[in-house]
Amino acid sequence: MKKRHLFGALALAGILNLGTTAAQAQEFTHQDTIRGSITPERAWWDLTFYDLNIKVNPQDSSLQGSNTIRYKVLKPEQRMQVDLQSPMRIERVTQNDKELKVEQEGNAWYVQLQEPQKIGEEKEIKVFYSGKPQVSKNPPWSGGMTWQRDSKGNPFVATSCQGDGASLWWPCKDHMYDEPDSMRISVRVPKGLTDVSNGRLEKVQEHADGSKTFSWFVANPINNYGVNVNIADYVHFSDKYKGEKGELDLNYYVLPVNLEKAKKQFKQVNQMLEAFEYWFGPYPFYEDGYKLVEVPYLGMEHQSSVTYGNGYQNGYRGSDLSGTGWGKKFDFIIVHESGHEWFANNITYKDIADMWIHESFTNYSESLFLDYHYGTTAANEYIIGLRKIIQNDTPIIGKYDVNNQGSGDMYPKGANMLHNLRQIVNNDEKWRSILRGLNKEFYHQTVTTKQIEDYLSQQVGRNLNPVFDQYLRDIRIPKLEYKLMTGNKLQYRWTNAVANFDMPVRVYLNGKEQWLEPTTKWQELKNIKPYTKLQVDDNFYVNLSQVPKA
Repeated sequence: MKKRHLFGALALAGILNLGTTAAQAQEFTHQDTIRGSITPERAWWDLTFYDLNIKVNPQDSSLQGSNTIRYKVLKPEQRMQVDLQSPMRIERVTQNDKELKVEQEGNAWYVQLQEPQKIGEEKEIKVFYSGKPQVSKNPPWSGGMTWQRDSKGNPFVATSCQGDGASLWWPCKDHMYDEPDSMRISVRVPKGLTDVSNGRLEKVQEHADGSKTFSWFVANPINNYGVNVNIADYVHFSDKYKGEKGELDLNYYVLPVNLEKAKKQFKQVNQMLEAFEYWFGPYPFYEDGYKLVEVPYLGMEHQSSVTYGNGYQNGYRGSDLSGTGWGKKFDFIIVHESGHEWFANNITYKDIADMWIHESFTNYSESLFLDYHYGTTAANEYIIGLRKIIQNDTPIIGKYDVNNQGSGDMYPKGANMLHNLRQIVNNDEKWRSILRGLNKEFYHQTVTTKQIEDYLSQQVGRNLNPVFDQYLRDIRIPKLEYKLMTGNKLQYRWTNAVANFDMPVRVYLNGKEQWLEPTTKWQELKNIKPYTKLQVDDNFYVNLSQVPKA
């Protein structure tokens, strides 16, 4: 009803690929519109519940099963859009055991309902489907299934599908604006294997052939790409975290060969939760618990079932993306992907064009983890260090209604924009209250960029639209231009900036702190000392240029 690529699954190459994709994807097809817009066949019904029931066959890389889609009627229409991508196929659709007519248009399947759809009524359809879903060529950056084997030859299977869409492997309403209020996920797997999905394990049913069905229940709204299936010969261990809303269950699923490594490395989960509950408020899914699940790819922010493949080491695959040393103080995947529980799974974009809401805040969360455990200097150095991977190639916000994400700069550049805002607020308790307020105000909601921008402007107490336009919709780095004038005067202005750019900035005049309020027109500061040296605080992502005297 309410309703992440990743630094959450990020490699430097991954960031650059995001930017390249955004730069090149300027021509869009009718299928892009069907996938990315709220079509009339979607708009009339409000999704309330999914009951996904599938059988997974690793031997031939196939799936078969059904999804019951429960919905509330908002307008009396008879034609419903369900999404499922080739080569998967819908076999039939029923309502109250009566088979319905289905027409396919690319990845959209239009169901012609027979019963009257009366406003306010809650109804359901059951979609039967099967096939061999697309195999991910480069998970998690390319969507699909990953079919691998562990060191003992056992199947090691996982899903990842942000951007490309959950409809790669299951039939759903594949648009982010609408989420079910709750969901059941039942997965039948061969003998000796375990499925781990979202939410809490309700039951395990053993069948005559030795296979088992694992049924999981998600008690909270969940976005489509956050739904996951992870299948392996898992071992399980658990822990508890005493958090702001009580005791939070922590469950871990890893390959047996990695059990001892995991018991050591996953202790960082408690450190992560302590830092993020401080900065962002309570973990948003106490009812569903928290899981960390080993997978055969880097990792991703699947809700309450965060996936992990970082090799049980600190950093990003052992490296520090910031180049400062601070990035090796924590396991990047544990911290970043779990940060998405607040920004992606709690607060979710309605359109992937606004993916910065997920990635900018979560990339920024890494610095807040450091701030909590190592101090503000560490946090500052880390976020400043990430600037070296900013491309400034295309805008961070993508094209709306065509399933198009913006530049990969949404990670480091977006994080640095938020770091700018922290400096502008200049009061860490207030900044913390703003971040916690975001997660309270938009709790379990899908949102637009405008909603987030308006909230931040209101809470900061000034119109931040020019700042957002500069960093989210433009590719230029604002430049503070200044000149020393005769008569002990300093003139300054913003250049390389959007119209009306007026971001305040902290500078140092001969080493003494001074706040300036530049605009794109020359401002003047009088009675300065001769031979003044001006420096901009490094925490602002801007450039500085001195203009010679006329």
